[in-house]
Amino acid sequence: MRVWVRSTTLWAAGWAGVGFGLAQAPAENAACASCHDQPQKMQNTAHESLGCATCHPQHEKYPHPTGIAKPTCVVCHSNIGRDYARGVHGQAARQGSAAPDCTICHGSAHEVISPRSLDFRQKTPDTCGMCHEQVVAQYKASVHGQALKRGVYSAPLCTDCHGEHSIQPHSMETSPVNVRHIRETCARCHGDVQLTSRFGLPADRVVSFDATFHGLAARAGSQTVANCASCHGVHNIFPSSDPRSTVNPKNLPTTCGRCHPGAGKRFVLGPVHQWDGRAEVAAVRWARWIYLVLIPVLVGLMLLHNAGDWVRKLLERRLSPTSARNELVLVAAKAPPELRMFTLERVQHVLLALSFVVLAWTGFALKYPDPWWARPLTLWGANWGLRGIIHRVASVVFLATGMVHMISLATSPRLRRHWQSLWPVRRDVAEGWYGFLYNLGLRSRRPPHSAHGYVEKFEYWAVVWGAVIMGITGIILWAHDFALSRLPRSWIDFCTTIHFYEAVLASLAVLVWHLYSVVLDPDVYPMDTAWLSGYSPRPRPDEPAEQDSQAPVEQTFGPAR
Repeated sequence: MRVWVRSTTLWAAGWAGVGFGLAQAPAENAACASCHDQPQKMQNTAHESLGCATCHPQHEKYPHPTGIAKPTCVVCHSNIGRDYARGVHGQAARQGSAAPDCTICHGSAHEVISPRSLDFRQKTPDTCGMCHEQVVAQYKASVHGQALKRGVYSAPLCTDCHGEHSIQPHSMETSPVNVRHIRETCARCHGDVQLTSRFGLPADRVVSFDATFHGLAARAGSQTVANCASCHGVHNIFPSSDPRSTVNPKNLPTTCGRCHPGAGKRFVLGPVHQWDGRAEVAAVRWARWIYLVLIPVLVGLMLLHNAGDWVRKLLERRLSPTSARNELVLVAAKAPPELRMFTLERVQHVLLALSFVVLAWTGFALKYPDPWWARPLTLWGANWGLRGIIHRVASVVFLATGMVHMISLATSPRLRRHWQSLWPVRRDVAEGWYGFLYNLGLRSRRPPHSAHGYVEKFEYWAVVWGAVIMGITGIILWAHDFALSRLPRSWIDFCTTIHFYEAVLASLAVLVWHLYSVVLDPDVYPMDTAWLSGYSPRPRPDEPAEQDSQAPVEQTFGPAR
């Protein structure tokens, strides 16, 4: 209780002192007003509460002493003085060039208007217009200038975007209107939920921009990708419904054409600012939802299958007699090694694996540029787009490997015969189904496996499917200028959606399905060396490859129990 009383007393005394000081200032100024008119000018100004002696010490006596230096603003406003010295105006003044000082912008110290007042804000463009006449004329005609003219206090001013005293050229990275910071500068208003709600503005403009390629590339540090000002203008910003607006539908081909030469009217068909689930064309929305259902279902089944297979094989090894296990080892040692991959196939596999890893790394670095694994790619991305170059080179290697694979199948009978064993047959469905039931403990006998069973075939044809999908969508995204001059922009959105989610599915399939079959599978652990030597430690098939693949299921696999 005593602490509370003491704190309250000190608080009241402090405010009483402040009030006394404020009351003293007008009394002091009244004496000066008998000779000077400045005290009257200071009424209703930012310096109204200050006494004359604050800036004019030693003038209490008359006649006033001579030789006293004229007071400077930095005596009280030292921080602002340092900001001004660092800014473009302060640097110009030090070099002897014409530059505004405190009085040019704020007026006489006796007439300084509070910067928080609407009057001050409405006069700011005219103040800047004394030097930047053409720019201010553009601003006054813009949507921001018109809002300020109507008395909208929150309308952005020159100082809201460029800064107040530490103004820097837009080419400097420290400037808030530098290409690196344009998004953050505009987001202070257009990303403010309260402000957008108050004025009925769309609240998702910043979020939707961040979800586009432009937003992702800017987030990764690109200084050449389009930002807010690239499309909407700088000072000449108008609503999109205004014919003068650079984002008016009639002007969009010209606006987009500055970065995308040849962009036609079809280039701009479709929504620009959008995010998942809002203002999307139906094809994009359906593609996203299909993948959002397909990915967890497929990956979940893969995990369930592999977990059951791993547990079953470990139990078989632990429960089988030692003599039986030794006999199996001896049989496997005496059996001739089985050639699973020819030399050209191994070379293709290495190229495919390397290019896939690089594609996944560089592709996801665009979507997620902040994690540690993406930083090496984005360090130089602002200068020459290293990430994009590496991604495209890897895609060429990936597609070229696929072309070599098709040519080798067409020219080599031996490779073609080997490839034919990967064709899906009816037996694969039964083998996969009964194997899945066995892994779950719903079947007592493990079904026989083929030389290339459903596991290998699923991997191979998944790669074929993914290569086709990723190849088509990737080429369209690569040649976006050519594509957008002939197709609506919604095609790019559709290809972007497919490309991303197919990459997610492919990466998870490699990690869950392929990694298990070549590393974690107890039959081949610690690694299936077929991709290195061509020979696999995997047990030989239970039945010859030439067995009738269309034989009745029960004849091949027997009853369930």
